[in-house]
Amino acid sequence: MGDHVMSRDGAPPPNYSSTADVGDKKKKRKKKKKKGKKTSAEQASATKYVKDWFYADSTLPSSPPSSCLADFEVPKSVWCPEPIVFELHSHSICSDGFLSPSALVERAHRKGVKVLALTDHDTMAGIPEAIEAARKYGMRIIPGVEISAMFSPREDSGTEEPVHILAYYGSCGPSRFEELEKCLANIRDGRYMRAKDMLLKLKNLKMPLKWEHVARIAGNGVAPGRVHVARAMVEAGHVENLKQAFSRYLYDGGPAYATGNELLAEEAVQLIHRTGGIAALAHPWALKNPGAVIKSLKGSGLHAIEVYRSDGKLAGLGDLADLHGLVKLGGSDFHGRGGHDESDLGTVNLSVLAVQEFLKLARPIWCDALRDVLLSFAEEPSESSKFKKFRNHEKDVVSPSLCFWLTDEERQTVEMEAMRLKLSHTVVNERGIPISVIGK
Repeated sequence: MGDHVMSRDGAPPPNYSSTADVGDKKKKRKKKKKKGKKTSAEQASATKYVKDWFYADSTLPSSPPSSCLADFEVPKSVWCPEPIVFELHSHSICSDGFLSPSALVERAHRKGVKVLALTDHDTMAGIPEAIEAARKYGMRIIPGVEISAMFSPREDSGTEEPVHILAYYGSCGPSRFEELEKCLANIRDGRYMRAKDMLLKLKNLKMPLKWEHVARIAGNGVAPGRVHVARAMVEAGHVENLKQAFSRYLYDGGPAYATGNELLAEEAVQLIHRTGGIAALAHPWALKNPGAVIKSLKGSGLHAIEVYRSDGKLAGLGDLADLHGLVKLGGSDFHGRGGHDESDLGTVNLSVLAVQEFLKLARPIWCDALRDVLLSFAEEPSESSKFKKFRNHEKDVVSPSLCFWLTDEERQTVEMEAMRLKLSHTVVNERGIPISVIGK
């Protein structure tokens, strides 16, 4: 049918010209062709960049020694031509998910995910188990956390609303881990208080629940969240399903909703900055006024926002991301609840250009954090258990970390050579205890 639209009876539409527009149409087609070639070239370049990051830095020898494999690095021997699927938002039983970290990794592998960010609410307790499980599948784990926060506009204190900020870290985890963990522990403590407030409100609504019931569902040592309360409501027969529990009682501002010790949203973003992470606003389409939130958090250093959704909708958020110069990300927010209303792992289709933009932003930040972690370790090797929290290597500490995280040029800088020399004979045993330290 060409470039014009035919009418129902097969005749050209009234404004159709068989000759006058031919030249213009040819020009448009040429422009389209050029644009298509440019896009293809960009995509090819982005694909190479992502694959080089995933499999190994292309400047390195093709067969690096096994002791030179970082947690994020996948040996070239397992290279395959399939797309590298990123899943940047998932939860395990360490917060309000239904699967253990290792079971989550196994499911992600079955769904074709190659890079998985475990982003439990206010805890990174599941990261070591996820890293260990990912090794046998040739997957990478991005250590992450979803921080509970509260946004309160300065001009109107009565319109505060909960927001969640995703943090993505490098293979050695956060720098200043103690500072981050102290803040997360305070939020987790607030979750206990919050859950008890919810139970009190439900009791007043003639839907009593026992604290022991909620605690049992949450699991030993897990700070209870709304999902755990909702599950208890279902099991007690107060509601038919989780969706009903949230839509009627537990939604933000709902009759049984309560708050805890959440950080201010700006403080959460700044905390992620200080600890060497990438800060991304989670599910902004659920906010009352995403524009105001995004504008304010950008001023505090927000790097990215979730835009891509499993239902394919962008909800105008792409324009907001472009307006504020934010990287566009997305993830399934998988919890493993089951049912038709939950997106599965790997279902959010991130373009390779979006992934490249994310990695180009993240890698320098992660490298700086790695440097800080290694320098801190060099100053106090007895703290190696903290260094090894996100890594399980037993031998040389510095080589696995530097081999694949830095470019060839970065590895040859005076600063990195000095660090390598300082750490070159620092060796730890399987329990993370230093057994040989130079210069101490």
